[in-house]
Amino acid sequence: MASVYLPAAIVGLVCLGVALIHGLLTLTAVLAWRVRRPNPQLSSRPPVTLLKPLCGAEPNLYQHLKSFCMQDYPEYQIVFGVRDPLDPALAVVQRLIDEFPALPIDVVISPRLHGSNYKIGNLINMLEQARHDVLIIADSDVFVRRDYLACVTEPLRDPIVGLVTCLYRDVPTPGVWSRLGAMYINEWYIPSALLAAFFGHRNYASGQTLCLRKQTLEAIGGLGALADHLADDYRLGELIRGLGLRIELSPTLVWAEHHEPDHDSLLHHELRWLRTIRTLRPRSFRLIFLSFNLPLALCGLLLTTAEPAFAAIAWTLFAATLTARFGLYIAHRVRDVRPLFSDLWLLPLRDLLLCWVWVRSFFTSRITWRGGEFDVDANGIMHRSS
Repeated sequence: MASVYLPAAIVGLVCLGVALIHGLLTLTAVLAWRVRRPNPQLSSRPPVTLLKPLCGAEPNLYQHLKSFCMQDYPEYQIVFGVRDPLDPALAVVQRLIDEFPALPIDVVISPRLHGSNYKIGNLINMLEQARHDVLIIADSDVFVRRDYLACVTEPLRDPIVGLVTCLYRDVPTPGVWSRLGAMYINEWYIPSALLAAFFGHRNYASGQTLCLRKQTLEAIGGLGALADHLADDYRLGELIRGLGLRIELSPTLVWAEHHEPDHDSLLHHELRWLRTIRTLRPRSFRLIFLSFNLPLALCGLLLTTAEPAFAAIAWTLFAATLTARFGLYIAHRVRDVRPLFSDLWLLPLRDLLLCWVWVRSFFTSRITWRGGEFDVDANGIMHRSS
C-alpha cells in the first residue's frame, strides 16, 4: 500500500532537484564570467563625457570620485550634478577640482524637476553641459580601475552596440546590515543576471555604468523618456533594444560601496529592488523563489522526512545544493581583502531574509527612495505618495 506521504515526498525531491540544478548552473555562469578578461584595443578612442549625479556625502565619496579622475584615457570630461547648493558632496568635488586642474570638470547645481525620478532629473540638468558624443553615466558610490573608460567604450566600436553596461561587486562598510546587503547583490542579484546572460538574455543594464552615444539617447526621446520610471536603467535598455541595437556586458568589473546603517534601511532598499523586479517581470516574479536555493532545498528536505525510503537521496541532494551555495559564497571572495569565512555564519540568515522580503513585495506598491515615499504602478511609473 502506497504511503499517504508519498506525494509530498515526491514534491520534496522535485524541490531538491530544482534547487541543485539552479545552484550548479548559477555557479557555472559566475565562474565562466570570471575567466573573461577586459582587453581594450589601442585604436582611436573617442572623447567621453562622464556624468556623475550626486546626493549627499556618502562614505568614501572622495576615493570613489577620485578613481574616475585618474583614468588612462586621452580626452574626457566629468560633469558632477547636485540639486541642492548646500549638498556636502560639493566640498568633495571642489577638492577634486583643485587636485586635478588639467581635467575638465563641470559642476551643475539645479533644483529643476523633470519627473518623479530625481536622479534622472539631475542628469537632464547635467546633460546640458556635456561636450562629447559618447556619454557614460555612473553612480556616485562606484570605484573603478584606471582602464575603466577604455574598457567600457571599446564595444561601441561596433555600430550594432547601443549600450554598454557593467557588472559590479558590492563592498560593504563595517556592520552586519551592510554585510547582509552586499551578500544580496554579490550572491543573488549579480549571479542571477549572469545566469540569464549565460543563456543568451541581453536585457541587463545597471546604473553603475551606462555607456552610449548621444545620438542613441536622442533617438529614444532623451532622458525625459525615463523621468518617471523606477527602473530607469532597465527602461533605457528596453528602449535601446527597441531601436534594434544590442546591449553589451563589458568584461570589466566595478566596485560599489554598500552602506546600510540599520535594519530598516536594508529592508527598504531590498523591498524597492524586489518591487522593481516585480514590476519588470510580473509573471515570472511568482516563480522567483526557485532561485532561492537553500530555502527551496530545505523545504524539499522537510517534505521528504516522512518517507524513509527517500531519506538517503534527499540528504545527498541537500548536501550537493549546500555545496553549490557555498561555492557561490566563495566565488566573489577570492582575492578579497576580507577574511574568506568572515560572513559564512550570515549565509542562512541572508537567504531566509531574501525570502521574507520577496513575500512582502507582493503586498505593497510603496517604496522609500532618497527619503521620499512613492507608489509604483503596474508600468513601473513612480508617483509621490500623498
